Amino acid sequence: MQNPISQRPPSSYRGRFAPSPSGLLHFGSLVAALASYLQAKSLQGKWLVRIEDIDKPREMPGASEAILTTLDAYGLHWDEQVIYQSQQASLYYDVLTYLNEQNKSYYCQCTRGQIKKTGGIYLGTCKTLNLDAAGCATRLINEFPFAEFSDGIQGTVAVDKALAAEDFIIHRRDGLFAYQLAVVVDDALQGITEVVRGCDLLEPTARQLSLFKTLRLTAPNYVHVPLAVTEQGYKLSKQNAAPAINNKNPQPALIKALQFLGQNPVKDLELEPVETIINWAIQHWQLRNIPKQREIML
Repeated sequence: MQNPISQRPPSSYRGRFAPSPSGLLHFGSLVAALASYLQAKSLQGKWLVRIEDIDKPREMPGASEAILTTLDAYGLHWDEQVIYQSQQASLYYDVLTYLNEQNKSYYCQCTRGQIKKTGGIYLGTCKTLNLDAAGCATRLINEFPFAEFSDGIQGTVAVDKALAAEDFIIHRRDGLFAYQLAVVVDDALQGITEVVRGCDLLEPTARQLSLFKTLRLTAPNYVHVPLAVTEQGYKLSKQNAAPAINNKNPQPALIKALQFLGQNPVKDLELEPVETIINWAIQHWQLRNIPKQREIML
């Protein structure tokens, strides 16, 4: 079987925002969406939206539609048809089949509890057991570990070497596709040239780079912006029940997000329409002004 992914040839800049519909967009989501949008538009590129809805048990009913409504309300308009990962299953299966036929993966029956007892790093216990698929997860044979990579804001990012070398899961034992597999396939399919997202995904980036190389695909560049955290040190997230941003009065949150990203919006810009704020932000966007931090307390 040939590689089933027809990677879009690199052309002009193509960025993306890929939220999970496990909840509504909060301020931390806005920071990531706004940064990715402004980076794309300041470089006369395309900005795409992808809904990462492969984990149905965690999905909030109506969240996908609400996320798109919020992006529109904040002036963040996407350039091409929205892709839903839940509609990509046949392609993901083809990639899993290809990796299996190329002897780049194997089935694993180990539980999280068993791995935790051996130090939390998977040691390849099932690699030579030739297990059947039933009741097993699928792991990638990680021939290309990335213990470090270059980031557009954070500089050289080092990852724990043992974790970077781990044979990680690409298909879960419950039948769900792993995030690492889906995001790599979709970024390649959509021809994404640069990924701008939050620092909570620094560690997964190393695994995604490994999978890109295994599949002989060109990886995008990566830019990780600081996370918004509370005084208690918790990141704003859907899991931590961060409050949704206000669709009816988006200007204050937009200005706050620009300030968070070090863009120094001019006085009284908050009084302008959303489109005026976004146009100003595109014209004045400076990636180098974003604080070179992994977290910023609100």
